Amino acid sequence: MVQEDNTSSMIHKVAELIEYISTFTRLSPGDVIITGSPGGVGKKRNPPLFMKEGDRIEVEIEHIGHLSNVIVEALASGLAAAH
Repeated sequence: MVQEDNTSSMIHKVAELIEYISTFTRLSPGDVIITGSPGGVGKKRNPPLFMKEGDRIEVEIEHIGHLSNVIVEALASGLAAAH
């Protein structure tokens, strides 16, 4: 586990973010609000720790769901290689 946190440690709460963002743009079901990264970023570690092919990235939102992706090699065109 490299990073683990929850919304209780955020500077601005989710409801506040939604309220603020909705003052200048229309939010629709399915929109994603990117809030940043919790502590433990690999670049700041000693030695630095970066994602590599084969690593599994997992994100879970309680009562919503779980997302899991495996890091794959990128092709020159920017598309991921099929495995």
